Amino acid sequence: MSGCVYRLHSTLELPLEDVHDHFDADPELPGGVADVDVSRRNNTLILQAVAEDDNDISKYTPTAQLKASVSETRVYEEEPPKPGGGWMQEEEEDIPSELVEFACFKGDRETVLQNTALQYPMFLVLRDIALLSEKGTLTAITEADGSLRATRIVEGEQRPANVEVVESPANGEGGGGVDWRDNDFISG
Repeated sequence: MSGCVYRLHSTLELPLEDVHDHFDADPELPGGVADVDVSRRNNTLILQAVAEDDNDISKYTPTAQLKASVSETRVYEEEPPKPGGGWMQEEEEDIPSELVEFACFKGDRETVLQNTALQYPMFLVLRDIALLSEKGTLTAITEADGSLRATRIVEGEQRPANVEVVESPANGEGGGGVDWRDNDFISG
């Protein structure tokens, strides 16, 4: 499978347990990826691609990996009351809650998706994770089979996206820079 990831930005957050459940369920992985090695180093979750064919990739070449920070968040079964309820408010009730660890895939391509070997297939793995997430967005511009593709997933839902080529303001008018053809300091 060929492909390239040109731009990527992610603000995805989902329970760490959901990530583990996804890979425990033996999901269908993109071509080139035999397995995804899930490991954790302190507060960092690393999803490392395992190549299908060891002959294609040197044993010293790192395969693409997805990185997420892991943080604990208190999740309430219902919304906590707003403070300052006044004299009518009876004694405070304890609202049932629990601490949940979240995997936060946040940042641009170099932060979330690292290394180039199997990078596009691992982007497809991230796209599948984004479809599981109920919080955050994933936007990307990729190339596969010779055509550019735009991806936009918002809170677990695929949204319309397109690639638009625009002229940068710096390239518009030649007001800045050196005109090398008419430069008095360069004599020909």
